[in-house]
Amino acid sequence: MRIRLFCLLLIYQISYLRNVLCYYCDNELCDYLNRTDPATRQLYEFKLQHPKPIGILTVSSGEFVEIRKTNSFNSDQFLNQYHTDLISHTNDERIPERFVHAKGGGAFGYFEVTHDVTKYVSAELFDTIGKKTPLVVRFSTVVQNLGGNDLAREVKGMAIKLYTQEGNLDFLCLNYPVFFYRDPLFFTSFSHSFKRNPKTFLLDFTMSWDFVTKRPDALHSYLWLLSDYGIPNGYRKMDAFPIHTYRVYNKHGDTYFVRFNFRTEQGVENLPSDVAAEISSRDLDYFNRDLFNAIENKTYPSWRLDMDIMTFEDVKNVDYNPFDVGRLWKEGTYFTETVGRLVLDRNPDNYFRAIEQSAFNPANLVPGIPGPMDTMFRSRRQSYRDAQIYRLGVNHNRIKVNQPLYYKGYNRDGVSPLKDNMKDAPTYYPNRFSGPVPYVDPNMPKEKFKIYETTAVDLEPAANFYNNILKTDDQRERLANNSVARLITVSPELQRRVIRLFSLAEPDLGRRVERILVETLEQPPPPIQPSRVLKVPPTMYAMYSSKMNDENQNNPFIHN
Repeated sequence: MRIRLFCLLLIYQISYLRNVLCYYCDNELCDYLNRTDPATRQLYEFKLQHPKPIGILTVSSGEFVEIRKTNSFNSDQFLNQYHTDLISHTNDERIPERFVHAKGGGAFGYFEVTHDVTKYVSAELFDTIGKKTPLVVRFSTVVQNLGGNDLAREVKGMAIKLYTQEGNLDFLCLNYPVFFYRDPLFFTSFSHSFKRNPKTFLLDFTMSWDFVTKRPDALHSYLWLLSDYGIPNGYRKMDAFPIHTYRVYNKHGDTYFVRFNFRTEQGVENLPSDVAAEISSRDLDYFNRDLFNAIENKTYPSWRLDMDIMTFEDVKNVDYNPFDVGRLWKEGTYFTETVGRLVLDRNPDNYFRAIEQSAFNPANLVPGIPGPMDTMFRSRRQSYRDAQIYRLGVNHNRIKVNQPLYYKGYNRDGVSPLKDNMKDAPTYYPNRFSGPVPYVDPNMPKEKFKIYETTAVDLEPAANFYNNILKTDDQRERLANNSVARLITVSPELQRRVIRLFSLAEPDLGRRVERILVETLEQPPPPIQPSRVLKVPPTMYAMYSSKMNDENQNNPFIHN
């Protein structure tokens, strides 16, 4: 009887302790869940989904790894396939970093048509209200290297790949609607001037200011960068623009000229410089984290796609060049139609596979959207393809994230992936043995178009931005302050050149920048120095080294 009572009491105590432990564990778990975000909990969430190991460890060839092979001590590691497999693969697992737009994030989603635009464009993805087209989006910073600061004042990118029934359609967008130059010859110099000094390997504002003053057509875009638009509050809260004027046509062969605009439905939000600096001191990945967490929390980011439209007659009659990537279209010279919504609702399960290997090319177009006609775009058609071949190989379009829904062609072999390599189909065209054949587009316009471009510099778009896009005096003052922040370290001669250029574009801007620059130079900011440091007493390391030397002399495993 006593034994029975003792056992019952023991069972009760164990049950009580278990309940107490569960209570505290649940409280700890609740606390953990409340103070962390989905990105931080990713590994914990994986464990919840997979309570047990997901399988037996193997090497790349599939051979099982015996547990004693996971330790290379006191064994011949060169006979250990697990060791050699790991080391050799690690040496080769990185691919070349993108020259620009290196750091980024991305997600999958869909585009849904909400309005009938078949009057203007015959592309299949726009032909039915309610039609959904799957897509992938990659966001990016332009200058930052991998691991850089999301909150740096620089252009942000939003590259979109739509998987349509007629092929992939890529839109490569920036977070404001104009670009720094029109002549593609200056791509290399422009990129170098905004990257690191070749000797110091530091970002050097002398280089970028010198380029802008030598190429004044870059001023308009640079003012966008120096304004509040230079640091959006994350990728979700910025608009995106493919920059170029696209030629499109409908099922009757009528031609229109459009500018696509992706307008964020979260509302445009920007960050002042001091707030951006404060956030970046705690989280360099603020933009990527914000995007990932929003999707995991089912707060799916979305953008409305609008088309600004001109007819062929409109294009002939306007008093400016509507194909100029460095200027906005003037109000009253075009009309706008809404097309649909872009929604991102799924994070990638592996960043490298889905986002780092994604390859976008503005030349990826579909019937009904033959694309822009300006010189810049013609150059981009080749340069993007060349960049992706260098980075991912000639078969980059056969990587899963880049694959079109349908492919039949004559490209063969090369570095993997090959997929089915078109199996045993003929390898040349034309042929009489049932290889793939081209189609006839009955909607293709018969007219031929050619645009005339000039090297003349027009500062009117920069003045329009300052006076009309910036609505308040506070916005203009912040633009001037941001300009001075990049001017105080350059030479007096270059400072004068910048102020002269600003004054030519808009006298008030020149006066503001000059006033703030003079005030700043009278009381220049102190050099960057730590407010306090943690010094190590020199005797501490000396004592430690001396002790280690004494121990090593008596250690039989160390041979001098």
